[in-house]
Amino acid sequence: MELVLAVLVLGVAEVVVVSFALRFMDRAEQRRAAAMTVKPFKAAQPSRFFADGVAPGTGRGEPLDALLLQLEHHVRLEQAAAESFLHNPTVESLHYPTASPLRITH
Repeated sequence: MELVLAVLVLGVAEVVVVSFALRFMDRAEQRRAAAMTVKPFKAAQPSRFFADGVAPGTGRGEPLDALLLQLEHHVRLEQAAAESFLHNPTVESLHYPTASPLRITH
């Protein structure tokens, strides 16, 4: 009688342990499957660096050609300043501001 009771208790304990193990494995498999599913994502808008949050064409109301001419003029002045520094490198000429209206002030 005692032997039957011992086998019965061990059998019930074994069933409980196996059921918990299977339940844990099933949850882990569900998490793994959920992680592997492809989730739709919203395509990010390409960054426009200096103009994030500003719609194209809005700004100071200047036409694009005028802005390009200003930028070309600025680049030419910066190149001239760099060439003059290369010909006569001094500390003062390194920190001398250019005549460009687009210069950056800190």
